[in-house]
Amino acid sequence: MNNQQRTNRITPGVVAAVSAAVVAVSGSVAWFTSQSSNSPTPANPSQTSDQRVQPSNTQTGNEQTANVYWLKSNNQGVELVPHSIKVAAAQPKQALEAAVQTLLAGPTEGTESTTIPKGTKLLGLKAENNEIHVNLSEEFTQGGGSTSMMGRVGQIVYTATTLNPNAKVYIDINGKQLDVLGGEGVEIDQPLTRQSFQQNYPL
Repeated sequence: MNNQQRTNRITPGVVAAVSAAVVAVSGSVAWFTSQSSNSPTPANPSQTSDQRVQPSNTQTGNEQTANVYWLKSNNQGVELVPHSIKVAAAQPKQALEAAVQTLLAGPTEGTESTTIPKGTKLLGLKAENNEIHVNLSEEFTQGGGSTSMMGRVGQIVYTATTLNPNAKVYIDINGKQLDVLGGEGVEIDQPLTRQSFQQNYPL
């Protein structure tokens, strides 16, 4: 009987101790869960890296706009007029080459014209240090009077400087600097710029 009473006395104590332990553990878990939910969730490293590396204009990053310059008649003679084209190019040099190639191919529509002789080929193009070297085939020097000569030089100068209007342009024929153009002997004072062309070669 005494043993049973002792057992009855001990059992509630053990139960109370176990209950207290369970409550303490539950409280700790609840506190930890609460702290974890309040802490900022770390970003996914791969996602963060992708955002830094990927450009925002991935689709249009390789497309540039360039101007090709044609000639158009006005009341005083002719003038250089730009025509915008979209060029698929990753580097400025590629955009310039595409613009010059389009120029040499000639206009396809509208009232614009060109005085660059048919068959003129682009043999090379180099753009660096604010200078642009355009190497053309010998056809560029053939045919036309002084107005025709100045017009074609202006077309090359303005088209070559479409991405950098302040650049200096050097025109070569078969790898040699062009000093005199055509049978009328139009002297070409190189390097050429848009400003020097307007001053020295009025259309």
